[in-house]
Amino acid sequence: MKRALLILAASTVVAMPALADEALARAKNCMACHAVDKKLVGPSYRDISAKYAGDAGAVARLATKIQKGGSGVWGAIPMPANPQVSDAEAQKLAAWSLSFR
Repeated sequence: MKRALLILAASTVVAMPALADEALARAKNCMACHAVDKKLVGPSYRDISAKYAGDAGAVARLATKIQKGGSGVWGAIPMPANPQVSDAEAQKLAAWSLSFR
């Protein structure tokens, strides 16, 4: 029983970062084009995290892309701007996007 609880606790701790801002991503319609583990219209969050691993400026750049949009990094389909996302929300979403390692 103790072992089962320990395994459950460990798996919960690992899953927490992935769930930390999924609600915000859903509320801001990010999940309409992105999924955690597969490409939809845009890249998966796992692919985004892998691409920017070790890049100290990634959170700031991704936060800007979340708000202003972007193109050319992941192919021909541009990412539309999402101006209803505040600066703080964009930072939080960008950091969450990079947490899937």
